[in-house]
Amino acid sequence: MKNSLTLVVGFDQREAISYHTFCQSVLEKASIPVCFMPLAENTLHFYQERHGNISNRFVFSRFLTPYLTGYLGMAVFADGDMVCQADIAELAAMFDPNKAVQVVQHNYQTKAAKKYLNNINVNYPRKNWSSLVMFNCAHPANCVLTPAYIEEKDGAHLHRFGWLRDEEIGALPLEWNWLATEYEDNPNAKIVHYTLGTPCFQDYRYTAMAEHWWQTNVRANEGLDS
Repeated sequence: MKNSLTLVVGFDQREAISYHTFCQSVLEKASIPVCFMPLAENTLHFYQERHGNISNRFVFSRFLTPYLTGYLGMAVFADGDMVCQADIAELAAMFDPNKAVQVVQHNYQTKAAKKYLNNINVNYPRKNWSSLVMFNCAHPANCVLTPAYIEEKDGAHLHRFGWLRDEEIGALPLEWNWLATEYEDNPNAKIVHYTLGTPCFQDYRYTAMAEHWWQTNVRANEGLDS
């Protein structure tokens, strides 16, 4: 098991509280040091977002993770609209150096035509596979993930891991990317993913499994009024 973890987390100013709540949830339970790297677009001066119709500001920049680590070691990318309910060291311990990436390999049809901020929510092959990715940053196949490559390739190619062979994509247990509302409630999920909308949005304040997010959010804000 690694003795530390680099965790690249998607950041969008429109839901900044989601980033901080997720980081809080990881830190509360982590038994290893975690190096958080916010994937904020204003810091990515070497990358220009050229894609249209993006639902958040890190839809494509997530694939910069190997580049950001200098193509060394292992790093995990996670969407910010999550809450972690387990020791992140358990996830790090599942790293397989023979795989280029490891993901929860969802196979579902969405229940909702739209999601947060009125974005269209479409079904597509390997939907939500890229919302939590354990990257083997040193894997030769991931060396193609340069800023120029990511700027050029479309969503179907990137989010379906089109630069990899199927055998280079490892599987993670479903409970490490449990889709609230899309799946039945699971209080034992390791990571709850509010893929349709984080409870910070008014329309999703009372969404399925929202209590787990709010409990963490309250703890993240403790002491602010003291």
